[in-house]
Amino acid sequence: QVQLVESGGGLVQAGDSLRLSCAASRRTFSTYAMGWFRQAPGKEREFTATIRWTSGNTRYADSVKGRFTISRDNANDTVYLQMNSLKPEDTAVYFCAVKSYNNYYSDYGANGYDYWGQGAQVTVSS
Repeated sequence: QVQLVESGGGLVQAGDSLRLSCAASRRTFSTYAMGWFRQAPGKEREFTATIRWTSGNTRYADSVKGRFTISRDNANDTVYLQMNSLKPEDTAVYFCAVKSYNNYYSDYGANGYDYWGQGAQVTVSS
């Protein structure tokens, strides 16, 4: 079982930046990708960004493209989400997740990931 711990959330103003971190409790050689999802009050969890663990290839939701950057530190089993030019509509709980090699669901859906962190609150005031 892999445990994921997010950190770096907080309250900021529109236009500010935040960086979220997600550290895995142990090295897992079955990690195919890691992703970030977010869930605003009253809404479903939505895909935000994903990164392939070996190649480093990234993909983003249209709503964050050009403002958010996902990256990883393979040596420390950590994934980051750099969030710039934050908007009030970015307010949500942000979750990181691990996708295993034997998970054949889409990288863009929550069922494409096997392990989840507890979430980090990000609040952007206008």
